[in-house]
Order: sequence, then C-alpha cells, then structure tokens
Amino acid sequence: QVQLVESGGGLVQAGGSLRLSCAASGLTFRMYNMGWFRQAPGKEREFVATMGWSGSSTTYADSVKGRFAISRDNAKNTVYLQMNSLKAEDTAVYYCAADLGRLGIPPPLARQEYDYWGQGTQVTVSS
Repeated sequence: QVQLVESGGGLVQAGGSLRLSCAASGLTFRMYNMGWFRQAPGKEREFVATMGWSGSSTTYADSVKGRFAISRDNAKNTVYLQMNSLKAEDTAVYYCAADLGRLGIPPPLARQEYDYWGQGTQVTVSS
C-alpha cells in the first residue's frame, strides 16, 4: 500500500521560511517523479514544483520560482520543499504526489498525471 505523508506545515509570518517533508512508503521511490501542489480555500489545486525520478529535472511554478526549492533524498524515501520569503498568498494546503518516471519523459506538471497523493499539510502565512 502506497503512502505519502507530508509534514512541516504551520503558521509563519510573511518573509519567513518553512521546510515541508513528504515521506513515501510502499513504492520504489527512486523510480518516481515527485511533485508538490497546493490548494487555497475556494481555489483549484495548483502545481508548485516537481523533481524528476533521476533528480536531474526540476520545474517550478512562476509564482514560487526563486523562493522555493524542491529536493529529494532517495535513501530516506523523502522529498522536501524548502519555502523562503513566504507571502500571504502562499497560504494553502500543500500536497505531495508521485508519478512513475519514464526514461526520456520529463516529470509532469498536471495533477491528473500523478498516481499517488498525500493527505496534505496546512501552511498559513500571516501578513
């Protein structure tokens, strides 16, 4: 049974930082592209960042580029999202997701392409 468990969310002031973690189990982690998405109240779930199964391909949403960084530790079956210079508009529930990697195909940006999802962790940025 595949499980993705996010942690690290919380309340932070604007300009602050948080690091989210997503621990995966029940899958061969090194074979999966890993993504982060977020959903604010009343809005659709949106793409934040993704990292390819090999670790060589990363993509960010324009809204977080230069502030957020995705990384992974295959030995720990964990993907991270370092979030710096947080803004009130970053407030959302953050989800990690896994997609089986395919040689030569970059990690997807569309949430429909992801096979497994975590339950989410709340991030609240006060202004």
